[in-house]
Amino acid sequence: MFNLINLIKLVVLLLIIVMSAAYISFIERRMLALVQHRYGPNRVGPYGILQVAADMIKMLFKEDWTPKFSNKYLFNIAPIISFIYMLPIFIIVPITADIFLSKSDIGILLFLALSGISIYPIILASWASNNKYAILGAIRAVAQVISYEVFLGLSIMGVVVKSKSFNLINIVESQQHLWNIVPQFLGFINFFIASLAICHRHPFDHPESEQELISGYHIEYSGIKFSLFFIGEYISMIATSTMIVIIFLGGGYGPLLPAYLWFIVKLVFCIMLFILIRASLLRPKYDHIITFSWLVCLPISLMNLLVTTFVYLFNK
Repeated sequence: MFNLINLIKLVVLLLIIVMSAAYISFIERRMLALVQHRYGPNRVGPYGILQVAADMIKMLFKEDWTPKFSNKYLFNIAPIISFIYMLPIFIIVPITADIFLSKSDIGILLFLALSGISIYPIILASWASNNKYAILGAIRAVAQVISYEVFLGLSIMGVVVKSKSFNLINIVESQQHLWNIVPQFLGFINFFIASLAICHRHPFDHPESEQELISGYHIEYSGIKFSLFFIGEYISMIATSTMIVIIFLGGGYGPLLPAYLWFIVKLVFCIMLFILIRASLLRPKYDHIITFSWLVCLPISLMNLLVTTFVYLFNK
């Protein structure tokens, strides 16, 4: 039931998510610098920890320019959608068996629905910008999201069959003795690859490829609007990492440590994996990305689902 305490919890949770997304950008820059044997941001505050605050001040006071040739209404609403579309998923995230804001029997379906919305702010931003590079970025994004969203859902259907539920709490409870990453390893690999593509993370960042499209779909954005796109990408990364922890890594289950600490450790591990992939892999050609999705990932996802279903029916 909705009450003031739940409202306060919701506001605190959303503030933590937004601030974490902002500071992940700093952590990513530091990690990339470490891998590439350079310093990275280290001037503002001890070890550069106040760099995020400096960036926020710069974005707030930077000129917020809207092109005269753009559709101003859609141009302004696109970054807002990009910033908020994935936030509702955190309402139903079970950090532990007792720490969550709300239960939902369709948690998996809600995540898939919200991840599908990711394409709309890109389409709106590119069309409203009236810029050829933005349009090319949106075309790439549409093809990429459609390609990888198919097996984003298929890759977790094996977990749904195993746990007999779309409820995230039930899925976590089904992993008390064995995390799903072991019997559903192929599903985990496919889900992780699809998560990179849905979040437009390297090596699937073709919609905003700087070398080819000069920033792609948000080329005309500056100031606070650009920062909303920027932080929105990291919120999506946190959301997908959270789902990886819940669906495949047993949520808060683990030895010795309290459940909430295990959840945080696993979440940090997944986010670091996102960052290290950016530091270590090349960006393949765009047509190779699409071909890989349909000819490699989709058949593996279907095979994993068929084998899981067969084993479930055989043991029933």
